[in-house]
Amino acid sequence: MAQSPDDAGEPAAVDPTMDSTAAHPQAARPPQRVQIKIDDSRAIASYANFCRVTGTPEELIIDFGLNTQPFGVPTAPIPISQRIITNLYTAKRMLYALQMAVQRHEATFGVLEIDVQRRVRPGAMGQP
Repeated sequence: MAQSPDDAGEPAAVDPTMDSTAAHPQAARPPQRVQIKIDDSRAIASYANFCRVTGTPEELIIDFGLNTQPFGVPTAPIPISQRIITNLYTAKRMLYALQMAVQRHEATFGVLEIDVQRRVRPGAMGQP
């Protein structure tokens, strides 16, 4: 049996190919959690505060970059530092994982306001 994310210290991955109901169609059980080992020793970490998503009928292209002008419309081009190209199946699994992570964060720390103008306090940054 796989360890839970809390037990292992790392998030457990759900493998959609490991469907426990395949052997017993009448049993409606949730998918089995499988601990997948990863090697992130060659991973390159970078920070991004900008994301652009484009794609084709077969894949998504996700560009990440650093916007040094977070207020208003940037006057200089935003440099893209990372590009992920993935199929839509993986993108959907990523969507679910990100939704779960954000829901857990908001349950603990409160709702995340994504509109920068609503987060700025009056008087800060030279605004009235």
